[in-house]
Amino acid sequence: MLKSKERWLAYVQEADLAKAAFAAGRLAEAFGRLERAHILGQPWAGAHTWTHWMMLRIGWKRRDGREVRGQILRLAAGGLLSLFGWLPVGNTGAAEVAPKKPMALPSDLARFCDDQTG
Repeated sequence: MLKSKERWLAYVQEADLAKAAFAAGRLAEAFGRLERAHILGQPWAGAHTWTHWMMLRIGWKRRDGREVRGQILRLAAGGLLSLFGWLPVGNTGAAEVAPKKPMALPSDLARFCDDQTG
């Protein structure tokens, strides 16, 4: 349970940093923070869905059709995958990454994600 709480707090921190960067128009920074938030937030359907929603908004602002299409597809399924516990470890959630692809965890996030429990 403690690990879950620590992971949630780390997710909230990344999400807050992403929100601040987005509000300031620093879209690259915001997107990078959202990728980290995605890794942390996958176990929770609401957090997982919110992260994809924000990635969609950034894709829209950048006029990046690939990102917009990719995020629409992920929004349709991401929350459900969280509910069913299907979580590709380390996946950043960006459209350039296959949705089912496990990825290496950033070293500073690994301690929160060494098991995929929420």
